Amino acid sequence: MTTSVDSAQTATDPTDTLGTVIDDVIRPQAPIVDRDGAFPRPGVDALAAAGLLGLASSTEVGGAGHGMRTVAEVIERLAAECGSTAMVVLMHYAATAVIEAHGPHDVRAAIAAGNHLTTLAFSEYGSRSHFWSPTGTATAADDDDTVRLDAGKSWVTSAGEANSYVWSSLPLTRDAGPMTLWLVPADRAGLSVTGDFDGLGLRGNGSRPMTADGLRVPATARMAADGAGLDTALGAVLPSFLVLNAAFCLGLADSAVAEAGRHLTRTTLANTGAALRDAPVTRRDLARLMIRTDALRAFLGDTLTALETGRDDAMLRVLQVKALAGETVAEVTDGAMQLCGGSAFRKELGLERRFRDARAARVMAPTTDALHDFVGRLVTGLPLLDEANR
Repeated sequence: MTTSVDSAQTATDPTDTLGTVIDDVIRPQAPIVDRDGAFPRPGVDALAAAGLLGLASSTEVGGAGHGMRTVAEVIERLAAECGSTAMVVLMHYAATAVIEAHGPHDVRAAIAAGNHLTTLAFSEYGSRSHFWSPTGTATAADDDDTVRLDAGKSWVTSAGEANSYVWSSLPLTRDAGPMTLWLVPADRAGLSVTGDFDGLGLRGNGSRPMTADGLRVPATARMAADGAGLDTALGAVLPSFLVLNAAFCLGLADSAVAEAGRHLTRTTLANTGAALRDAPVTRRDLARLMIRTDALRAFLGDTLTALETGRDDAMLRVLQVKALAGETVAEVTDGAMQLCGGSAFRKELGLERRFRDARAARVMAPTTDALHDFVGRLVTGLPLLDEANR
């Protein structure tokens, strides 16, 4: 498992404009996105116009050609300002990894140009967080030129907003493998959004249920061989998804620590004139949160190095990093809330939003519990998944 190392880019590197997009659009919109549960379309469009949706696309199709490290830095910076926007872009990059490896040239070029938002459609009502065990079906049509897809997807980020979905199903041929992946255009008849999203956190990421009912796609929409979807997911999707989730968690945690530090510095007690930071216990607790966050940053950096250099422990690090990140961001945002007391419960600091957004990391598949099991299996010589699931 390797990923490209970032190299010298063109003079118009899209990452140079990220700060402007954040300042002008994403940060001002973040409270509105959260309050209204609104999809962050202005931020996504601004990122697209700046070339950031094509950040991970190959230069061969007009993309920026950046590797995982730079992509992770972008997700970290977005998450620090708006968790919903960061998750939309994270899922876009994870789906792009599959499309870059197996998708058609025209879609790859559209993503590179910022004209195409994509996402993953893996989670199903029948298998929940066990994304490796789809229940949705794929059936060959009589003419052999099209395939019928039927499924009930329970959580699809950017549902109804994306231009395409990397869609999982059971294989066309029985016993071909555990699952097959398809590229499903958003405008296909038989594809519908079947519910709303009113969640605790990430309220604007549009993570809604979708149904395929007699949806037809050309046989050429299949990505990789029939039944090889799990291998593709483990090799292309999982590294991107888990590493970028860790970067997402790091951005939330780091911004929570920074906001707590600002609050403790600028808030004083009227009866003594002392700032909250003047109490040694308060400084100690803030330091603990910062050390936890910096430890996650170091572990994420080592994971990226393992991927870039093809180290033997790369898969282990990939599995570990989201588990570590999910627990770290939950503890750090909780600690920041406690440090800032009643002020943290108000909207002004943005801490309660980060606290809510952080809870998603533990339950997004693979969940923290599943990752702990995967790590335990890997280090004791067992296969990552039981043969029954492959």
